[in-house]
Amino acid sequence: MPGSKCNVDPATPKSRTERLLKERNLRKLNRVFNLNEKAGDSMRDAELFSNDSALSEAENWAPLNEEELSEGVDGYERQDQRLPKQRLLVVANRLPVSAVRQGKDSWQLEISVGGLVSALLGLKEFDARWIGWAGVNVPDEIGQEALTKALAEKKCIPVFLDEDTVHQYYNGYCNNIIWPLFHYLGLPQEDRLATTRSFQSQFDAYKKANQMFADVVHKHYEEGDVVWCHDYHLMFLPRCLKEKNSNIKVGWFLHTPFPSSEIHRMLPSRRDLLESVLAADLVGFHTYDYARHFVSACTRILGLEGTPEGVENQGKLTRVAAFPIGIDSDRFIRALELPQVQDHIKELKERFAGRKVGASFTA
Repeated sequence: MPGSKCNVDPATPKSRTERLLKERNLRKLNRVFNLNEKAGDSMRDAELFSNDSALSEAENWAPLNEEELSEGVDGYERQDQRLPKQRLLVVANRLPVSAVRQGKDSWQLEISVGGLVSALLGLKEFDARWIGWAGVNVPDEIGQEALTKALAEKKCIPVFLDEDTVHQYYNGYCNNIIWPLFHYLGLPQEDRLATTRSFQSQFDAYKKANQMFADVVHKHYEEGDVVWCHDYHLMFLPRCLKEKNSNIKVGWFLHTPFPSSEIHRMLPSRRDLLESVLAADLVGFHTYDYARHFVSACTRILGLEGTPEGVENQGKLTRVAAFPIGIDSDRFIRALELPQVQDHIKELKERFAGRKVGASFTA
């Protein structure tokens, strides 16, 4: 019967105020799905509520149907996919791939195994490029061009280091001086004069290698890129980058412990390393203790002022913080389902049945 409550369409607002409210909510919903809608809807909302003639009582409110809603979501997703990702230049001593030469101009690439690679494989929200040493000596131009081309397909950019530089920089200063000291093992116990001489040549090679990394970064840098330097191999890199372009955004992260200031001051190059790292905009460590040790070293060795946010040096603040780095856990979870992994798990369970197994790992 006319006027009966049973004949009222539940989708139709019962009063003018309710209809106006739903009309406003509808426009807000449409703005979510239509990113090109111009600002000004809020002004029209006010007009609707203040002007009685804006809507007539005979107008009906209609909700979005499924087809319209689907089109809105799809359009939003398509537009979101077109948004460019932030370019990130990851700079580390080694590339995440190992290169094996197959011929004069042919290379085979395989994913490397390591903590840094595992940690950074989860970087999916950035348009990342990885810059580093390929782990092989490539003295000829043909080989370098071929390897550069092969690595480009993996978004990797090589830094070509000669054998002498690798020996002095990597095997010498990095692994013979810095790594033991940062792990509280002290400096090499050798003849004092011989140590001084070898140290200086290794330190010179260290600075030379860091400059070579910086040259490659500058060659591929685009305005707006963020450069993320990694580990004790590249403590001079922030300074090298900033000296040529002070506008580059540079971060540096250490994947090992940073020792107390009493240990760090044992390094003859202690001041140079600290000042070079402070050229970065952001310095990160695994733990709060490592970050605190770094700030303490800067205050006690360089005489700078430490703040809750970092270290101040001639009006420039270098932010220092702890960023416990993890791994791409989903990748490891998926690996558990692989048949060869399941077979290996079964083999280990059978081999160590009835016994407790302990494992340890050191960086």
